Amino acid sequence: MIQRKGKTPADNRPRIGPKASEDEDDFAAGGVKGGLALRTLAPNAVTTAAMCSGLTGILFAISGTWPLAVGAIILAGVLDGMDGRIARMLNGQSRFGAELDSLADSLSFGTAPAIVIYLWSLSATPRIGWIAALAFAVCAALRLARFNARIDATDQPHKSAGFLTGIPAPVGAGLAFLPFYLWTTTGIETFRNPLLVGPWVALMALLMISNLATLSWASIKPRRDIRLWLLALAGLLFAGLLLEPWWTLATISLVYLALLPLGWARYARVKRQRARRAAVGTGETP
Repeated sequence: MIQRKGKTPADNRPRIGPKASEDEDDFAAGGVKGGLALRTLAPNAVTTAAMCSGLTGILFAISGTWPLAVGAIILAGVLDGMDGRIARMLNGQSRFGAELDSLADSLSFGTAPAIVIYLWSLSATPRIGWIAALAFAVCAALRLARFNARIDATDQPHKSAGFLTGIPAPVGAGLAFLPFYLWTTTGIETFRNPLLVGPWVALMALLMISNLATLSWASIKPRRDIRLWLLALAGLLFAGLLLEPWWTLATISLVYLALLPLGWARYARVKRQRARRAAVGTGETP
């Protein structure tokens, strides 16, 4: 008997990348009818709340309440870290949710931080400052577009090894505010100087769209003997965020920056191991 080619049960799930449109007819005919399932509304609601929080940061910046402006964008980052986990917990992933998440991230961690930082510092040099702000917003959008374009790709060396490509958009936004954290805690006006802030923002923009391997939660596997210490550290960080939020955020940012070379070194080791295995498989001498 001739077996007709068709989709396997695993293939019946909707794709969420650039090939998603190819599935629209299939799912309209025999799959998801009548719009989004109820279980997808919860993560999408959290995503929408994150977008509203990030954009509200612009309103606070216009009125000059800088701590609230930055705090609103940080809250958006917290909510952004929750929506994906809620979707996986409820099995509520959808193409709509993936696209909404990317658009929300572009606004909350690209457009909003760029405008807030421009109003806080870069507006002192309008032309050059605006170029730096535009670079940050554009690079955040480009990073998210690259992420969407690779969702369906099977060949992703960084992801398959548990690494990210470039720094995530929420992390980039948090790091871009490092001069603000230091300015708020120390009162030193140098940290608000656009000649310092502009290049810093441009550097964070480049790191977002770079091809450098960065650590992800999947690549961090602490030993059993230090897990209790890490839990204690997490508690101290939470207390620090409550009592001294700007010093704590500055410390977290500096620690993350210090760990970037570690991520590059670990991925270089993974590449060497892969090269050795490939050489052994082909019978060549590495």
